Formats: sequence, C-alpha cells, structure tokens
Amino acid sequence: MKKRVGLWIDHKKAVIFSLADEGAEIKRISSELKENVRFSGGAQKESAEEHGDNRLNGQLNDYYDEVVTYIRHAESILIFGPGEAKVELRKRLENMDLHGHIVGIETVDKMTDNQIVVKVRQHFLN
Repeated sequence: MKKRVGLWIDHKKAVIFSLADEGAEIKRISSELKENVRFSGGAQKESAEEHGDNRLNGQLNDYYDEVVTYIRHAESILIFGPGEAKVELRKRLENMDLHGHIVGIETVDKMTDNQIVVKVRQHFLN
C-alpha cells in the first residue's frame, strides 16, 4: 500500500491530506495552543516566563506527536505552511529517523482545505 501525505501546518492547526491506494482522506488537528501569558515583576519574571515557555513547549510537543501519529506510516510526506511549525516538525521527524520520507518543505500562506487538496494532488499525481 502506497500512502502519500500533504501536510499544511502552523502552530494552531494542521490539515493532513492523505492519498492511498484505497482512497483519499482529510484530517484536521487543532493544537489547543493558548496565547503565551505575559508576566511582570523583577526576579520572578524569569521564572514565570520559563514556566510559561515550558507549558507552551509541552502543548506543542503534544500537538506534534498527534500530527506524527497520522503521518508516520506515509511513504512520502510533503510539508508546507506559513511559519516555523513546518521546520519544527521536520526536526522532530529527523529525530525519529523519518526524514527520508520527506519529499519537500515549502513556505506558503494560509490555504483553504480545497487549496491544500489541489496542491497535494498536483504534487503527487503529476
């Protein structure tokens, strides 16, 4: 079974479009990422900011783990999106020894689900 995946991702959501022998499927994953809380104060500022950063990193790790669950068995993975999330996910995949499955990483703006489907189909079917 040949499975190819296109993944649009930012820090708030991921849209995964899978093409496989048995058909196509779209999956949306939300990061549930909360806005980074700003703290004020002298010596406590660093510790509070560190705590906020740790919480943020934990939320991102959970989010990326969920995304990887849906793409880890793909033969080919195309990753695209507007910000740093695509690079962070690529590093995670490299650490999991899945970097050989990545066929491209592109910077693109926000896209509708239909635009994502068209982009992935064009990439893999042309």
